[in-house]
Amino acid sequence: MKYELVVGLEVHCQLNTASKAFCGCSALFGKPANSNVCPVCLALPGALPVLNRRVVEDAVKLGLAMGCTIASSSVLARKNYFYPDLPKGYQISQFEEPICSEGILHVDAGEGDKVIRLIRIHIEEDAGKSIHDIGEDTYIDLNRSGVPLLEIVSYPDMRTPKEASAYLQKVRQIVQYLGISDGNMEEGSLRCDANVSLRPVGVTEYGTRTEIKNMNSFKNVEKAIEFEAERHKEILESGGVILQETRLWDADKGETRSMRGKEFAHDYRYFPDPDLIPVLVDQEMLDRMQSELPEFPEVRASRFVAEYAIPSYDAAVLTVEREVADYFEETVRVSGDTKASSNWVMGEVMRTLKEKYLDIAEFSIKPERLGGLVRLIGDGMISNTIAKQVFELMQVHGATALEIVEREGLAQVSDTGAIEKVVDEILAANPGQLEAYRGGKTKLLGFFVGQCMSRMKGKANPQMVNDVLLAKLDS
Repeated sequence: MKYELVVGLEVHCQLNTASKAFCGCSALFGKPANSNVCPVCLALPGALPVLNRRVVEDAVKLGLAMGCTIASSSVLARKNYFYPDLPKGYQISQFEEPICSEGILHVDAGEGDKVIRLIRIHIEEDAGKSIHDIGEDTYIDLNRSGVPLLEIVSYPDMRTPKEASAYLQKVRQIVQYLGISDGNMEEGSLRCDANVSLRPVGVTEYGTRTEIKNMNSFKNVEKAIEFEAERHKEILESGGVILQETRLWDADKGETRSMRGKEFAHDYRYFPDPDLIPVLVDQEMLDRMQSELPEFPEVRASRFVAEYAIPSYDAAVLTVEREVADYFEETVRVSGDTKASSNWVMGEVMRTLKEKYLDIAEFSIKPERLGGLVRLIGDGMISNTIAKQVFELMQVHGATALEIVEREGLAQVSDTGAIEKVVDEILAANPGQLEAYRGGKTKLLGFFVGQCMSRMKGKANPQMVNDVLLAKLDS
């Protein structure tokens, strides 16, 4: 029997607010354990929560970006469960009345446009963290307790692991463009739970689903879904029954393992939090949030093609990340050369970032300096070969490209007399190749160009070397 894979994702996006969702404690990642805590996030008796306005604004922005309906009034609820890193015994979340509902995302997993529907986006606070790798005991760090999250819940519209990965990448791209989260999966800023089931092809009723947790990369999301789909298939084909449960993904072993039985909504005994009033979103806030939305990747890529006359491929690569797109535009503003700027950003810059595990914001060569380097090439002061040497030096020194060129004596030689002298020496030193060229082996021109450029340490103007060589070779 042939089966169809059915996948829905629940994505938790950690917001990059300065303070937590319901208190003034810092939400900064990486601080010493239990240093960012107060009576509210420790759940001490009598402490009352106050909602962070920025969390509401970020939720509205994300809802607008994903085509959701924004509720004029939504309710914060208590989600009750008991775990050592949840000091209140409940998590403040939203249930029956979320702030955003019914959105859509367009993704492309290599088979054209696919629409993924969203059920809801709601506000939630994070729990603390249980630490199991210090000796035999379990320790609790409550720094993360109360950190603001937005949970994005999709319909089960994905049919392949690649679609799920593409959807998750799209979510990350949007939150990064909005500037509301860094979307770092390794640090837990973006966390994903996958609901996976199989059903016979042609059947509309959904099969029993399992939930997969602990996937910290796009590749692991794909691998976990692939494994779980195959596990379901083996059970079904052997006449077994799928248990509705929550499973953990073990990346080292490449498998999922049972964690606990899957909870239902009624298990959490949701009810409106009596300490928090309804969240109200008026038209003024909607209009303001709409005006603050950025130019999203697809629109920006189209503009790059039209405005800068670069290929669609270049535009798509340059707009994957907002910071890279901004870097490119600033480089063009300084250099005045769109295609050369595109080539340098996509080539040397991205190569360096990958090799050194850097984000573009951490890169030492700011766009103004790269634009200056590209301008020197366009002005004929240096060749592309020398420019790569200058680029490496710019990463070490804070000087401009022009300052480095002048200090190191790297300016391009365009003196016809100097070039002719070197050409004459090269031709005299290679009589065999000269005779072969004049006998019809014209591809030897590249050999002579290389010899001249090597003799002049890459500083000669390549076009002038070609012109002088051709004139002498054909004389």
